[in-house]
Amino acid sequence: MNQFNDFNFSGKRALIRVDFNVPIKDGKITDGTRINAALPTIEKVLKDGGSVILMSHWGRPLKDIEKKPHLTLADFTLAPVAVYLAEKLGKPITFIADCMSEEASQKAASLKPGEVMLLENLRYYKQEEKGDRDFAEKLSKLGDVYINDAFGTAHRAHASTAIIADFFSSDKKMFGYLMENEVKAAEQVLHNAQRPFTAIIGGAKVSDKILIIENLLEKATDIIIGGGMAYTFFKAKGCHIGNSLCEDDRLETASNLLQKAAEKGVSIHLPSDSIIADKFDAQANTSSANNTEIPEGWMGLDVGQIACDTFSKVIRNSKTILWNGPMGVFEMEKFQHGTKCIADAVTDATADGAFSLVGGGDSVAAVNKFGYANKVSYVSTGGGAMLEFFEGKVLPGIAAIKQ
Repeated sequence: MNQFNDFNFSGKRALIRVDFNVPIKDGKITDGTRINAALPTIEKVLKDGGSVILMSHWGRPLKDIEKKPHLTLADFTLAPVAVYLAEKLGKPITFIADCMSEEASQKAASLKPGEVMLLENLRYYKQEEKGDRDFAEKLSKLGDVYINDAFGTAHRAHASTAIIADFFSSDKKMFGYLMENEVKAAEQVLHNAQRPFTAIIGGAKVSDKILIIENLLEKATDIIIGGGMAYTFFKAKGCHIGNSLCEDDRLETASNLLQKAAEKGVSIHLPSDSIIADKFDAQANTSSANNTEIPEGWMGLDVGQIACDTFSKVIRNSKTILWNGPMGVFEMEKFQHGTKCIADAVTDATADGAFSLVGGGDSVAAVNKFGYANKVSYVSTGGGAMLEFFEGKVLPGIAAIKQ
């Protein structure tokens, strides 16, 4: 899968779908991780003597404006990205305010080697999310070669992420470095995992993670479950969970998952204890409790020390690790210990030779917060896309290039 690296872009206009859906506050980018991740792909094209046309979405402008009439399209502009990108690349960026305009066509046609152009938010047009073929075809005419480097949107069959590939021959459509690395890391875990293979699944809701847990029952030796979703499993077992988060309509689902794991010989590790609080608040009173008997009026907001020790031992004995979701409300200092313990164990195992993949917005935020991003094997930029990949689904953005 090194077609991109071997391709010579000299004299070519590379139309690159990137994922620049980054946090922006007061016109400034507060986290440029996704932009920075795409820089090697852009720089390779420019070094070869090619030019670059970048296209991305940002937010859901049409849907949000419908709900909040005080908003306008200008509130969803990619203009701040152009400023950030110019600083990173050390060259001016031509910003096109309308991706469907005649200006876009003319500017793209006249691009010189080494020049970079950024199109305005693709989701200004409803045709993007609808996967409109005419919209995709018009975009395709802007470039000679199509590169998909947006793993974060690979699970969407949108015009610019999947449909557009139909208008390029197989030798002129490819993954960029970021997409190649994402797919390679995900496939290593899903299809070539060394055992023991431990999946760490956290987050608030069982309903968000049912499919990934079911698919991992076919792959993993151990599954660690933490975060708010753990209490649904405990209630399903007849335990008292106090005011802890629980999806009562998923109790049967939780029971079925535990039964399936037992039948398949997969070890499900639930946290035996929790750090509990009398309210969901950074200043709440806290205590600890066994998860079979959390007092009424109290809620579990982090895994406890016994759970940390148990989970850490499992992780440190692993050869392959997938981490998706935090162990507690790590954004609050009182409830970050469990997530940090997991991060420590994952980095220790990685140092001992395990392959570790961290994915999902909160997990990535956690390793970044604790300064561990460079101490794991791979940090994925795709939240929903990575989740669907591990659910066993075919991702349109990947299939469109591979077919």
